[in-house]
Amino acid sequence: MALRIETFSNVTGGNSFFKAVTHPLAARSADMLLQRLAAAGRVAVYDPLGLLEGLAEFYDLSSIDVAGVFVQNVEGLGRSILGRPTQPVTDLPALKGLDSLLVVAFDAQRPIDQIRHLIPAGTDLISLDEMRLPDALLTNRRRYLDPLNFATNIAFFRDGNGHHTRLTTANYWVGYGADAVSLWACLLDEGGRVLAEWQDPLPTGVGSVTIDSQEVRRRFGLPDFTGQLFLHVVGAAGHDVVKYALDTYGDAETVLSCTHDANAWPAALYAGLPAPAPGERVLFWLQNSHPCPIPAGAVGFNLMGDSDIRPLGREIAPFATAAVDVAELLPDARWPQQIEIQAGKHFVRPRYEVVAAGERRRIAHVNVERTDLAPDPQLPELANLLGKGFILPAPLLPVERWRSLALPTPMTTAQEELPLAAIVYAADGRELARRRLGRLQRRDSVALDISALLEAAGADLDGGFGHVELVYDFAEGGAGDGWLHALFRYEDRRSGHAAETSFGAHIFNTVLTYGGEPQSYHGRPPGLSTRLFLRLGPPPFETFCHLIYPASTPWHPLSRTAIALFDSAGRQVAERQVAIPCSGSLLWRYDEMFATAERDQAGDGAYAVVRDTTCRLFGYHGLMRGDDSFSLDHMFGF
Repeated sequence: MALRIETFSNVTGGNSFFKAVTHPLAARSADMLLQRLAAAGRVAVYDPLGLLEGLAEFYDLSSIDVAGVFVQNVEGLGRSILGRPTQPVTDLPALKGLDSLLVVAFDAQRPIDQIRHLIPAGTDLISLDEMRLPDALLTNRRRYLDPLNFATNIAFFRDGNGHHTRLTTANYWVGYGADAVSLWACLLDEGGRVLAEWQDPLPTGVGSVTIDSQEVRRRFGLPDFTGQLFLHVVGAAGHDVVKYALDTYGDAETVLSCTHDANAWPAALYAGLPAPAPGERVLFWLQNSHPCPIPAGAVGFNLMGDSDIRPLGREIAPFATAAVDVAELLPDARWPQQIEIQAGKHFVRPRYEVVAAGERRRIAHVNVERTDLAPDPQLPELANLLGKGFILPAPLLPVERWRSLALPTPMTTAQEELPLAAIVYAADGRELARRRLGRLQRRDSVALDISALLEAAGADLDGGFGHVELVYDFAEGGAGDGWLHALFRYEDRRSGHAAETSFGAHIFNTVLTYGGEPQSYHGRPPGLSTRLFLRLGPPPFETFCHLIYPASTPWHPLSRTAIALFDSAGRQVAERQVAIPCSGSLLWRYDEMFATAERDQAGDGAYAVVRDTTCRLFGYHGLMRGDDSFSLDHMFGF
């Protein structure tokens, strides 16, 4: 029961039509459009761009008296849409008793002019332009489906019962030449109803942007809420991706976690949802991204590698939020088992929340499970050129305090096995330990204790830190596709608090390119530079950052990394230079990197940028609240 919509292509990027018709404001206009069509008499439908089926997935068109469906592309003739076989638009003049013509297109004047000689006299013309957003929300008014008109994303947002959320980003579009950027926001409650709407200008420079749930409640006089925050950046330039860091914190010191942007294109499948460990509950936050209900049974859950899919037996209202207790559907699932979500393109990358003993909570996200990949027979043969090739790096926090775990997670439908190895490095780049994991099967769930691996190897960090890399290991055969993912979990031995994050592998720091890697934010690969955004938590939270310098082949012995501190307006306050050894890492704290006077000058809303033009670093950020709690997630770049 997956929606038959095109949302995202790894070749062409995101689909603007999908975003245009599911925007909360467009949904309101659609209601009025449907009422007009229901009263419009006999309606012919002209679908010049092949968008009608996608529109019908989100809106009930059954009230329209459809006289015929007409297309421009002869390759689409004969298909059944809205219960009618498609006809060539040149047959339109033969249609008798026509009252109205619906043109399924935005910027519809041109396609209407092309067929004006075919339209029977007196026909009322209607188009999707009646669903257009107000001009004030458009970046490019001349081309409605320009991706920059739909620089949107969705965030999990909650405030109440001692729980709060804080979204942080920066006006990084200014760096691409944008001018007069603003942010339109729509807060939707658990039932999908609008609680508040507002539009605020963003800083004129590359300044910080913070939306705190407590401030939103005060500003609009709101009750407790759990729902989603719809974000629309107006005036964007460079790209249409809205990135952010999302902190979840509480009145109690035991509530602290962080995650990041939702990946704004719904997918058919997600994976990497961990089953609960003893004493834990895992809540899957299902947030309907669309203006239509998710039917009961349309979403399902199964253990990875198991065909027994357990459907969710309740309907989810448009734009609504629902907590699904994993144990209700899969009562026998136990960590380190992992769960696959049959999502049917009904929602963007969702969050899950682990509730542990003492109401300690942590929030993370699952990942998109790709359906378009197959094993790559060349990967095993490329080691002589690409060295380690694809690398998935993650922190190894100081072992005397933290236990660090890695759980490989299949993330494509073609991954029947994962031939992997784990390599542990000290901060200075020395290899400390290596463990071959063999050819893990799809349904295998093997959580690797990195601290125990070090002990077994007789390696000692001397109270320090390092990092671990998951890489392909074809020594025993097997296949890979480059879409290597894992979940990394960190447990504080003192407090019992935990945090987790997940990500995918890339090729790092080699001038040779393969399959779009090393990935570049700007221009063609290879991507051999770094620009990472670090949000800085307000008191009483202490910010820390773990930078990793992975290299597929030997690269520069030391990084030349600048860590720059900016105030909320985007003015640079201070800068530090650091050198990280190749295959090494650096764990640092904000209050130790910058002096008190510099931090005071930066003030509230300060942020930092990690910049390196000589190598690509991978970064993780987190907050600490004394010895009671901490958070950890990977950083984003721009």
